[in-house]
Amino acid sequence: MKAFLIDVNICNGCYCCQISCKDEYCGNDWTPYSKPEPITGQFWGKLNEYVRGQNSHVKASYVFLPCQHCANPPCVPGCPYQAIYARNDGLVIIDPIKCTGCQVCLSPEVCPYNVIYFDGNQHIAQKCTGCAHLVDRNEIFATRCADSCPTLAIKFGDDSSLTLTGSEFLHPEFNTSPRVHYLGLPKRFIAGTVFDSSKQEVVIGATCTLSGAGSGTATTNDFGDFWIDGLAAGKYTLTIAASGYSTKTVSVDTTSQDIGLADIALA
Repeated sequence: MKAFLIDVNICNGCYCCQISCKDEYCGNDWTPYSKPEPITGQFWGKLNEYVRGQNSHVKASYVFLPCQHCANPPCVPGCPYQAIYARNDGLVIIDPIKCTGCQVCLSPEVCPYNVIYFDGNQHIAQKCTGCAHLVDRNEIFATRCADSCPTLAIKFGDDSSLTLTGSEFLHPEFNTSPRVHYLGLPKRFIAGTVFDSSKQEVVIGATCTLSGAGSGTATTNDFGDFWIDGLAAGKYTLTIAASGYSTKTVSVDTTSQDIGLADIALA
C-alpha cells in the first residue's frame, strides 16, 4: 500500500512542496485522476505554519497537509454519487467525471481534515490524488511534493519500504487510519530564562523539573535558558533548583498553548 512519511523535524518551511504541487496540477488535465486545479483558492498539498510560544521563547513548526488517503475514509461512503473511491494501492481519488459538485464531501463529517475543495467553475470537488497519474507511470519519486523537498522531509512509497517506527497520525481521534504518517508533530513546550535577582545575571546549570500532567527535566544553558518539549496539554508544576539559591516553584498551564515564561528570578 502507498504511504507518506513526513518528518516535521527537518522541514525548513521552504514551501517547495506546496509550490510544486500547484505546478503539477494548475493548468493540467489528468483525467481520470483529476481536472486542472484552480490557480487560486486551493492547495491540495498545503504547508501550514505554526508559531508557538511567547516572550522570546518561540518556535516555528511547519506541517505539510495533503489528503490523508485514509484506510477508513469517511469520504468514500459519504459521497452520494460514488464518485470517491479507494484504489487497490490505498490512494483515494475523486473521479472528476462522476462528481456532480453536490459538495457533501466538504462537510467536516465527511472530510474531518478539511482537504477537499470545490471548484465553482468546473463544478467539481477536488483534492490531492497522491499523484496517482505519476504512480501509474512508475515515476521514481512519484509525488511532486516528495520529489521537490530539499531536506527529504517528505517521503512517499510502499509502506513496507518506509521506516514508520515512532511515527504518528494527524488527529488520531478521527479514527480514519490515515496513510500519511508524521514524525515530530508539534507538542507543547515550556521554556524560560532563569536569572539571579541580586546580580542581574543569568543562572547557568539550574535544574528545571516538571510534574503534573507529565514529566520532564532540563538544565539551563549558557544563556540561562531552558526548554522542555514534547509535553501533553495540561497543568504542570515547574520546580527550579540551583546551588546557592532557594528552590522556586511555578504553576504552568499548557492546556491552550505553549508557554514561554520569560525571566524567572532566583534569590
